[in-house]
Amino acid sequence: MSFSLGIVGLPNVGKSTLFQALTRNKVEASNYPFCTIDPNVGVVAVPDSRLDQLAQISKSAKIIPTTIEFVDIAGLVKGASEGEGLGNKFLSHIRKVDAIVQVIRHFQDNNVTHVHGNIDPEYDKQIINLELIMADLDTVTKHLDKVLTKMKGAYDKSLDKEKALLLKIKETLEKNQLLNSLEFEADEKKILQQLNLLTTKPIIYLYNIAEENVDQDLALAEGSIAICAKTEAELADLPPEEAKEYLQELGIAKSGLENLIIASYKLLNLITFITTGPEETRAWTITEGTKAPQAAGVIHSDFEAGFIRAEVINWQTLLDDGGWNKGKEAGHMRMEGKDYIMKDGDTVHFHFN
Repeated sequence: MSFSLGIVGLPNVGKSTLFQALTRNKVEASNYPFCTIDPNVGVVAVPDSRLDQLAQISKSAKIIPTTIEFVDIAGLVKGASEGEGLGNKFLSHIRKVDAIVQVIRHFQDNNVTHVHGNIDPEYDKQIINLELIMADLDTVTKHLDKVLTKMKGAYDKSLDKEKALLLKIKETLEKNQLLNSLEFEADEKKILQQLNLLTTKPIIYLYNIAEENVDQDLALAEGSIAICAKTEAELADLPPEEAKEYLQELGIAKSGLENLIIASYKLLNLITFITTGPEETRAWTITEGTKAPQAAGVIHSDFEAGFIRAEVINWQTLLDDGGWNKGKEAGHMRMEGKDYIMKDGDTVHFHFN
């Protein structure tokens, strides 16, 4: 399972520079609005030091990390929901991602123009959120009209539920509130999936900060992270060891990519389990709360259909024991059945028919 993050924001906030740094894909990053028109896509390996360590004891021929897809979407401007700038083309790209990374300019640079002429992070954030809200309100209003028209015909009980949901979310949007702040029941989520609304998506607010602020606590709101795109671009050009040393010199524990991935995993309730052996050591991403058969199905649908049991050892315990056989001898390997809920860092061997 891979997942995608859409990098969005006003023009000239550093989206493309950040994308370049995160993915090491060279894209145009010029100082004018709409430099990015079609979305650039980059698939990145998720850093996971556990894989290298387990591969050593398993003598694995290869290591396969899980991946994350970054989509660099064209700059949004005020009025996009009404067709300004790239309008609906921009919004359609956002509908395809799992979560939104909203890049907000926090740095001062007289050589990089701001679309509104001055740096005001919270105002920029409100503009983007409002455009997403207005686009959703338009979608919901049109769909509600269709439901009301259907209700004039033969009675359908399911339409009552749909109407009630649409009125609830319409009221929320009219208050300029994002829909990701609401809780929905299972049957409501099914209706929402058909609408594919923008503001139901989880959002990470990423403040693009100046180099002199990289080691400072900016006291950002929960759900926000600070990254210096310029620093990340410099790190991307260095060999891994030199990049690590540079981070230490700057007083930073993790790179921006690592911080963003940690934040996105938390936001999307994702965890990782691992399979390891002579052929390969591999990471697999699943949603928290996934049971063993469904986790096996991520590897192959036949594994889920014919699931019998799972041999499970925590990755650190397996490492400490020195391998599967020693882990079994020590009594650390557990046999788990169909109701077992997977945990982050589980190392697993599935048995199936």
